[in-house]
Amino acid sequence: MGALALVSAVGLAVDDRILVGVPIWAKPFKFSVSFVAYSLSLAWMLSLLPRGRRTGWWAGTVIAVASAVEMALITLQVVRGTQSHFNRATPFDDTVFQIMGGTVVVLWLGALVIALLLLRARILDRAMAWTVRLSSLIALAGAGVGFLMVRPTPEQLATDDPPIVGAHGVGAPDGGPSMPVTGWATTGGDLRVAHFFGVHALQLLPLVLLVLAAFATRSVHHPRLARLSDERVRLRLALTASGVYAAFFVLLTWQALRGQALSAPDGATLAGAGAIVLLGTAATTLSLRTPLP
Repeated sequence: MGALALVSAVGLAVDDRILVGVPIWAKPFKFSVSFVAYSLSLAWMLSLLPRGRRTGWWAGTVIAVASAVEMALITLQVVRGTQSHFNRATPFDDTVFQIMGGTVVVLWLGALVIALLLLRARILDRAMAWTVRLSSLIALAGAGVGFLMVRPTPEQLATDDPPIVGAHGVGAPDGGPSMPVTGWATTGGDLRVAHFFGVHALQLLPLVLLVLAAFATRSVHHPRLARLSDERVRLRLALTASGVYAAFFVLLTWQALRGQALSAPDGATLAGAGAIVLLGTAATTLSLRTPLP
């Protein structure tokens, strides 16, 4: 994936072709970088398993092979100058997309096996244990959002034998006005927002806990930060962070399914975000203020 990211970066620089409103090499570049972070996180989590490492090794290997096959097919379609996802324009394109769909299912099942192993594992640091478990479950849900994208849109249902079946957008066509860098739609909902946010819980939630642990070890004489050295406080904060993250994931999914752009939230979305922030702040405050026995 690292090598493919470099190849895609060169492609972005020298190939000026545009596909669905974005540079044609943007998709393999973003996917390969995302897979680098995802696979490194899974590898680290597998190293935490005291038992079931052989099963975990096989699950990780299946994920590596499935992701490599998917990326090879995405790159093949880029070289051919055509769309990889949702493309059923020709029998060959349809076969490519069907194989890609199969690799996604295999990848998701491999991640599910690892998540179940982590749920059963006895990891000594309880805060880290629950952070790893909950982040892997949220990542599974985030990956599952991808299955919503293969549903035909109302416009596609109204067309006989459409060449494209499925979409990232809800209420807005793919390839329309979009945010810079991410390419997320600005005139309608985009399921890639929740997909991205959910999948990368695998990196962000453990990172939060590592930051808390760093503050605890470096500031043992500071009354407020010294409290972080207590595993029970870190556990409460880890559960709070996971709950807030999961709530925002649900909110982003709901927002996209209502055909609403990330950059144009309505009152209901803002109210939901405000409630999550308030509850998260209250839970964080209580976690820190709870007297330690």
